Amino acid sequence: MRDELLKLTRQLKEHAAWLERGNVAGLPRAKKIEAQAQPKKTSSGGESLKVIRDDLGDCTRCKLHPLRKNIVFGVGNPEAPLVFIGEAPGAEEDKQGEPFVGAAGQLLTKMIEAMGFARQDVYIANILKCRPPGNRNPEPDEVDQCEPFLFRQIEIIKPKVIVALGKFAAQTLLRTLDPISRLRGRVYDYRGAKLIPTFHPAYLLRNPAAKREVWDDMKKVMAELKKGT
Repeated sequence: MRDELLKLTRQLKEHAAWLERGNVAGLPRAKKIEAQAQPKKTSSGGESLKVIRDDLGDCTRCKLHPLRKNIVFGVGNPEAPLVFIGEAPGAEEDKQGEPFVGAAGQLLTKMIEAMGFARQDVYIANILKCRPPGNRNPEPDEVDQCEPFLFRQIEIIKPKVIVALGKFAAQTLLRTLDPISRLRGRVYDYRGAKLIPTFHPAYLLRNPAAKREVWDDMKKVMAELKKGT
């Protein structure tokens, strides 16, 4: 009896090993089952930006929320090397829920394309995520509520270069009252990136002659992007 039990045990082990090698049609191997159980990998940047957007929610943190149509969170590549930051959404941005989609946004898109990028290659956001009435400048209490979310976005994206579009964005990010004419044309260290202020596209629509200066700034941006590549 003992010999028969040992023989049966040996046969069972051999049969199990045979199954493990996958010699039975339709039987998945253990490694394949393990691979199927792994979650599909997605962009950690995308996931993290979604978390920030979820944290923002249907924001009621400042006095702008009753006036808006849409929160304008930001749009673009969550791993973009280049980020553009304006001051606040305008009427068309408020309507569509996307930054820089009006006339100034169309000019910004042309600037981005002239630099060799597509709009979806970069990331675009604003200091504020809700439109101020009459497109007035953001007020300190509004900036205080919105800015932490922008900082989190920058931390997740980790861009090489940030372009501050216009006086208000540049002054807010750099904590200065210097005019944009003094701030532009220079490169600043900012939260692990290089920050380059330039004129807002809306200003260029009113003052086309300033496009040459903006293009000089964009050449500085491209030079910074090429460093370390």
